[in-house]
Amino acid sequence: VGQFTSIAIGADNNPIISYFDESNNDLKIVKCSNPSCSTFNTPLTLDSAGNVGGFTSIAIGADNNPITSYYDDTNEDLKLYKCSNTLCSSGTITILDRLGDVGKYNSIAIGADNNPIISYWNRTNNSLEVIKCTNPYCSSQNPPVTLDNSGNVQYSNMSIAIGVDDNPVISYYDFINQNLMLVKSGS
Repeated sequence: VGQFTSIAIGADNNPIISYFDESNNDLKIVKCSNPSCSTFNTPLTLDSAGNVGGFTSIAIGADNNPITSYYDDTNEDLKLYKCSNTLCSSGTITILDRLGDVGKYNSIAIGADNNPIISYWNRTNNSLEVIKCTNPYCSSQNPPVTLDNSGNVQYSNMSIAIGVDDNPVISYYDFINQNLMLVKSGS
């Protein structure tokens, strides 16, 4: 257990970690009981429908509840799990993109409007894409936007942040050309 980890800090100053349990092919989460994580709650399985949970990324929503984007390897989809409480003992799964093999190397951030924004690799089209949720729960979203599809590039190891202008900035690794890349979205 423990592949593709991602960490966020809640309003209680305690870490919460999402990760892929390779032994069971599940998306899991564990909430620390204190800031040093010397004690923690029992890890919870968020999604176990097939081989799910790779390339997980976690953020804390405005409601202080965790929200996790991840890759569904069985169906080659980008998925999202929105926790209904700070412990993440329940929540909702949403498929964000299912057109082709999409969702590897995803990264999630929360915009100034409190809506999640997720960057990811569209392997089918070999492009860097971003999808913006239209509400904090991501029950609906705008269509994916291609930010880079410059040809001989393999997009991996992404990280997304939101600038002061509320536009996403994404760093990523161009595996083929072995370059660190950065793209800033204009909207």
